[in-house]
Amino acid sequence: MEFSESRYGALLEEIFQRFPSVQKTDFATAYKPGLAGMEAFCEALGHPERAFKSIHVAGTNGKGSVASLLTAALAGVGLRTGLYTSPHLVDFRERARIVTGDSFELIPKDYVFDFLTTWEPYFIEKGLSFFEITTGLAFKWFADAGVDAAVIEAGLGGRLDSTNVITPELALVTTIGLDHCALLGNTLEAIAGEKAGIFKPGVPALVGESNPETDPVFDDKAWMLCPLTYADKIRPSLWHRRQDILKKMDLQADVQEKNLRTVLAAVDLLKQVPGFKALADTEGVLAGIAGAARRTGFRGRWERLSELPFVICDIGHNPQALQYNFAQLRRYVEEGRCSSLIIVYGIMADKDLDGILPLMPADATYIFTAPQTARALPAGELLKRYTAFQGGKPSLRAYAADSVRQAVQMAMQLAQTLSQQTNRSASASKPVPPLVFIGGSAFVVAEALPLFR
Repeated sequence: MEFSESRYGALLEEIFQRFPSVQKTDFATAYKPGLAGMEAFCEALGHPERAFKSIHVAGTNGKGSVASLLTAALAGVGLRTGLYTSPHLVDFRERARIVTGDSFELIPKDYVFDFLTTWEPYFIEKGLSFFEITTGLAFKWFADAGVDAAVIEAGLGGRLDSTNVITPELALVTTIGLDHCALLGNTLEAIAGEKAGIFKPGVPALVGESNPETDPVFDDKAWMLCPLTYADKIRPSLWHRRQDILKKMDLQADVQEKNLRTVLAAVDLLKQVPGFKALADTEGVLAGIAGAARRTGFRGRWERLSELPFVICDIGHNPQALQYNFAQLRRYVEEGRCSSLIIVYGIMADKDLDGILPLMPADATYIFTAPQTARALPAGELLKRYTAFQGGKPSLRAYAADSVRQAVQMAMQLAQTLSQQTNRSASASKPVPPLVFIGGSAFVVAEALPLFR
């Protein structure tokens, strides 16, 4: 079948409908644990995953940032580097990209179309999952494009994740938190055990954040299997330059300091691996890291969408991530970088809302919403839960909106009104604007991003 934009769109929609993804349904439906299907698919494809060196990244939070920062570092020293992440925010092709020098390319539409057209009968016959399909697609493109290396982000867990068919040069786990408990376990130890499943014999393993509850799990897994390093227990060789690096980085969330330490530790380990000697180019590494978001097209992580009004979005969705986001928002108010907070917020029904509510700034105005996915908690229910947490008295600073678009429009109108009031009453020559924060879920951010083009 010959490629056309309309045929491409129709085929992609068919794949989404026929093979459930977490963007269309719940994890229990979309998640297919086990490696047998992926191993057979890789064999049918000619084992593209063996054609390039890889770094495997798993973890509860920070894996997208760490994967992008590390990809940018590799590209910064001249390595043509693939990057596989999930989910996508706006364009399906965001899942697979190649970063070369100072720029990136998404997997071409005609390549996606030809791959899906060729292999769809196999998908149906073998009952592949959506994530197995996209993982095979990325591996094949990276192999065909001749990348020097690829950074592969695990989808869910690690041990049984489709990406775990690779034998990487480095196995990296960022952090461990209580998320996706129904599928990965209800304790930190159980979840750590799933993430540690990416460790391979003789392959250096790196854990970004140590924890008394999870360290024994990682230590036991690595014992007699592979060398293990904890990033926060060592001093990476470039750590003395962290303040200068953090100022220059285009990823400006407070949590990026922790991610930076993990990436610098990873660079030190990779420098000892054949094929990664170029990482000895310190200035190339740092230039890559400084422009990681721009170089890799990484979006939705403390991303500034507008100056006037001041709008930031972030996909952090569990207590571990949101404690950083909400603390940084409070700090912005305290430092006078914004006059007040307007928060557009939506959440998936399976998330720990009871653990999130105490973290939410009490003096903010909230516009609760729900993205277009079956997993979302309805906006009215979210407002009800927030009201109950506040003592049951309805708040004049909390609203529900039927859609993300409506919620963003309400927030922008409110920000404009508050700015006008501030302008009239302020004696300063440059009044401080309110800040609109959009977050709570990758799906909320995904629906908001196109509104700011």
